[in-house]
Amino acid sequence: MTALAEPERLLEDPVFALHRGGKLRTTPATPVTGPADLALAYTPGVARVCQAIAEEPALVHDYTWVSNVVAVVSDGTAVLGLGDIGPAAAMPVMEGKSLLFKQFGGVDSVPVCLDCTSVEAIVETVVRLAPSFGGINLEDISAPRCFEIEARLKELLDIPVFHDDQHGTAIVVLAALTNAARVTGRTLGDLRAVVAGAGASGIAVTEMLLNAGIGEIAVSDSRGLLHPGRDGMNPYKASLAGRTNAAGRTGSTEAALAGADVFIGLSGATIGEGAVASMAADSIVFALSNPTPEIHPAVARRHAAVVATGRSDFPNQINNVLAFPGVFRGALDVRARGITENMKVAAATALAGVVGPELSPDHVIPGAFDGRVVTAVSEAVRRQARLDGVARV
Repeated sequence: MTALAEPERLLEDPVFALHRGGKLRTTPATPVTGPADLALAYTPGVARVCQAIAEEPALVHDYTWVSNVVAVVSDGTAVLGLGDIGPAAAMPVMEGKSLLFKQFGGVDSVPVCLDCTSVEAIVETVVRLAPSFGGINLEDISAPRCFEIEARLKELLDIPVFHDDQHGTAIVVLAALTNAARVTGRTLGDLRAVVAGAGASGIAVTEMLLNAGIGEIAVSDSRGLLHPGRDGMNPYKASLAGRTNAAGRTGSTEAALAGADVFIGLSGATIGEGAVASMAADSIVFALSNPTPEIHPAVARRHAAVVATGRSDFPNQINNVLAFPGVFRGALDVRARGITENMKVAAATALAGVVGPELSPDHVIPGAFDGRVVTAVSEAVRRQARLDGVARV
């Protein structure tokens, strides 16, 4: 068969040059240089290891790669900035996630893109694959299915299950907002926040901020603010509506920003400069949509004391790589049965603490290449897992 010629535009693009052939390889952890090594690594020696695991299943963590490997699972229905592009087109993102697991956390991982989208099919497939892995990282699965998929997998499996679009984002936002409050002389409990976006990340961020003691918080979707009795809400939005927006505000995101302390954008929509100008003094703007923030950071900075984005070309990048490698590194190290809410909060607290005396309006969160991050986060997660009783070792 003749290989298809690649378009010249791809050959000239450095992005495609980096991705050619994929971004991952498997490499041997032990040498096989001759017959003696072969007899130990494979037949007949391997049979003794198999028999030992059959008699005592927990030994799989000591004598296979399971204790240090995560499955990065997606159906390609909600790929960041691209939407529903399917499993094949999602593979470069999942490879990238696996690359970051290894690069930042020393965690081996395997990208698994599934050609199915129903809750039942995804749950069944992941459960059948789970014996090969020490953890499951769900990625880019559209809401509201992602909530049910994660919940059911957590019930069925005794290994960490973590939807990074939800919890990785929430951990980093909580850490950054904790420091943003500090740098403006306040605490979380002093803040009134508006979250634009009621999808996976918006709901998770709101839940975590509620648990952390945010003063007041309201959430909006494309139809305006969530509030009890509003029609057109799925069960997850309805539940959130009953626990947020204590003032009972209705209407648009921009209207709700008048007098607010915090804006957190996770919707892909835009807000006008006037809305940010109407916020309270020393306001905090997290415009996190990629690649285009809800408002340009330079414009937001005219009115806000602290501005963060999801981009690497502006200060205060809210980047999930600050959370998931350390969270899984810590959870795998203690062979955790799951990742508790307390472990997520511990991760956020540790992440915020890395900034330390370097805290400033343009530095409320560490950079992605700060070598202190994974150590701090993983130590906090290990410690909390033991306190919560989910650690095996």
